Amino acid sequence: MSADAITPVFVRLKLSLLRNGLRQSGGRKAAYITSAVFALLFAALQLIGLIALRGHAHAESVVVLAVAVLGLGWAVMPLFFPSGDETLDPTRLVMLPLRPRPLVRALLTASLVGIGPLFTLCLLVGSVVAVARGGAAFAAGVVAVVLALLVCVALARAVAAANVRLLTSRKGRDLAVLSGLVIAVGAQIVNFGAQRIGASGLGELDPAAGVLQWVPPASAIGAVHAVSEGSYGLAAAQLALTAGALVALLALWSRHLTRLMTSPDGSTLPGAESAAKERSSTGLARLLPPGRTGTVMERSLRYVWRDPKTKAAWVTSLAIGLIVPVFNAWQGTGSVYFACFAAGMLGIQMYNQFGQDTSAFWIVAMTISSTRDAYVELRARAYALLLITLPYATLVTVLTTAMLGDWRRLPEALGLSFALLGAMLATGAWTSARFPYSIPQEGYKNVAPGQTGLAWISIFGGMMAAALLCAPVIALTIWLNVSADGEDWTWLLLPAGTVYGAGLTAAGLKLAAPRTARRLPEILAAVSKG
Repeated sequence: MSADAITPVFVRLKLSLLRNGLRQSGGRKAAYITSAVFALLFAALQLIGLIALRGHAHAESVVVLAVAVLGLGWAVMPLFFPSGDETLDPTRLVMLPLRPRPLVRALLTASLVGIGPLFTLCLLVGSVVAVARGGAAFAAGVVAVVLALLVCVALARAVAAANVRLLTSRKGRDLAVLSGLVIAVGAQIVNFGAQRIGASGLGELDPAAGVLQWVPPASAIGAVHAVSEGSYGLAAAQLALTAGALVALLALWSRHLTRLMTSPDGSTLPGAESAAKERSSTGLARLLPPGRTGTVMERSLRYVWRDPKTKAAWVTSLAIGLIVPVFNAWQGTGSVYFACFAAGMLGIQMYNQFGQDTSAFWIVAMTISSTRDAYVELRARAYALLLITLPYATLVTVLTTAMLGDWRRLPEALGLSFALLGAMLATGAWTSARFPYSIPQEGYKNVAPGQTGLAWISIFGGMMAAALLCAPVIALTIWLNVSADGEDWTWLLLPAGTVYGAGLTAAGLKLAAPRTARRLPEILAAVSKG
C-alpha cells in the first residue's frame, strides 16, 4: 500500500483515537479541554511576546534558545510521557501489511494533528516574525517553520521508536515518574538563569545562541536571521543542516520501525546469567550489620535503587540539595549556610517511612511484636538514610565553602547541617507513626486520594518542628558570631551540632517506637489505602 493511500487513513485514525479517548469519561474530557485551553492561551501569549521582540537587539538570541529548548522538549517527551499518545507505539501495527517508508510518511503526517504541534507552530511563527526583515527573510521563514516543525515531530517519533520496548514495559512506565526530577531541576536552572539575565541583560544569551544556531531545529530560525542580515550563504548552510537532520531522523525512524516489525520481543526474557547474578548478589549484605538491623537497612537501600517513586524522590532531593547552594555560590550571592539545604532535602526522606512500603508493610508489621522491634526497625531505617546523607551533606558543605573561599565557617556550617539532619530524623520517625499515608504505585500522584491533609501535616508540620528543635544550635551560632571573642570558638559548633543531632535522633526514635508498636493496625490500613 502506498503512502498516499494510507496517509488519510492514519490521520482519521489519530482523530478517532482522540475522540474515543475523550468519550471514556467526563473527567478525562474536562482535563483534556482544560489543558488544551491553557496550552493554546499560553501559545497565543507567547506568539504576542515574540512578535513584540521584533526589532530588539537580542531578539535572535531569545528565539534561537527558545526553539532549541522546544526541540529538547520534543526529544524527551516520549521518555517521560509514553502514555500521552497511543500512536507512539508502532508495535501495534506489526500485523498489518505495511512497509516502513510509507508508514513513516503516514505517521509523520498524523503526528502533526494535536495540541503539541499547534503550540510548536505558534512558537515557530512568532520566532520568524521576531527576526525576519524583508520579503526574502519571510520566504525563508516559511521554509524554516516547515522544516523545524517536521524536525521536532520526527525527533519525538525516532526517540519513541528507538525506546518503544522500554516505554511499553512496566519499567518504562515507571521511568515517567522521574519527570518530576526534570521539572524540579529544570525549574532551578531556569530560576538562576533568569536571575543572571535580569542582572546582566539579554546579552548574556548571545554566546549560547551563537552555538545553538547550528543545532537543528534552532538552525532553521538562525537561517531566517541570516537572510535578514544579507548572509545568504550562511542561511543556505543552516537550512541545509536542518533538512539534513530531518532526513537523518526519518532514516533512523524507518530503521527502528523495520527492526520492530521484523524482530521478536525478547525484552521480557532475562538471561540465565543475569538471573544467576541477581540471585548471588549478596555484596551489600556483607557490608551491613548482622541481624534485623542489617536486613532492614538492605531493604531500605534496595527501595532507593529499585522502587521508581522512591528513587525519583531521592534523586530529586540529591539534585536540588546540590543545585541550590552551589549555584548561589557560583553566582557570588550565596552563603555557606545554604549548604544546610542538602541535609534538609535528604532529611525529608525520613518522613512517611511506612507509606513507602505501601501494602507490603503488612510483611513488616508481622515482624513487629514489641516496642523493641519497632525501635530496631526505625533505627535501621534511619541508619540507611544516614549512610547516604552524612557523606553527601559533608560533600556539599565542603564544595560550597570551597567555592566561596570561606573556610573559617566550615565547622559551623557542618554543625548546623548535622543538627538539622538529626532533628528531621527525629520528627520524621514520629510523624511516620502518627501521620502515615499511602503512596500510589501507579500514575504520578504521591498521595492517595483523601490523604492530602495527612501528607501536609506529616511533612510541613514535621519540618516546622525540626526547625524549632534546631533553635538552640542556631542561637549558639548567632551568639558566637556577634560576640567579641566568639569567633575563636565557632569550631565548637561542629562537635556540638553533631552531638545535638545524634541526641535528637535517639530521642525521636525512642518516642516513635512505642507509638509505632501500638498503632500497627492503623498504620497498615493507612498505607494500604488506594
